[in-house]
Amino acid sequence: MPWKTAGLCAVALAAGASLGLYREGLIFREAGPSEAAAPARGIGGSFALTSHRGDLVTDATLKGRPFLMFFGFTHCPVVCPTTLFDVTELLRELGPEADRLQALFVTVDPERDTPEILTEYMRSFDERIMALRGTPAQTDAVVRAFGAEYRKVATGDGSYTVDHTATVYVMDREGRLATTLDMHEPRDTRLAKLRRIAGPQS
Repeated sequence: MPWKTAGLCAVALAAGASLGLYREGLIFREAGPSEAAAPARGIGGSFALTSHRGDLVTDATLKGRPFLMFFGFTHCPVVCPTTLFDVTELLRELGPEADRLQALFVTVDPERDTPEILTEYMRSFDERIMALRGTPAQTDAVVRAFGAEYRKVATGDGSYTVDHTATVYVMDREGRLATTLDMHEPRDTRLAKLRRIAGPQS
């Protein structure tokens, strides 16, 4: 079942930090410090997905507003809920500045992550975070646009899990990659990155 207890996410975050690697054997790529410090070109592009509230969200509707994007799925046991809990806390600490940002959680498992499941799942996190879902083709398109990866992996019980990129992409007002959030970084570093991107438009 999708993880719904935010308090347990904090425990998972501490456990992940003690391992030195923020992964569970399910996540096969996350931005390292050098990648997070040097934004890559060609990240971002056209996409069209539907939010858990039923709204159409596209690169065009986001134009003019910085946003965060993270790929995952609701059956993810630790990394996804921990990251969403962390983003929730970052938004809280940003205060009014957080209202200038849009945070997006894109499911790479639309087969199981129905709109109803996503709606229930997102109740555990900041209400400003939108979950996005698309058809398999739309999912593949946005994953490619962001240079991410995912793949289904069969489990012994006849079900499956999903390996996926764990990077949190931070996009500027023009939909270009500004930086990434590395969950190994000090919290103040991540807050500073978000404050820079959320600052008033010059």
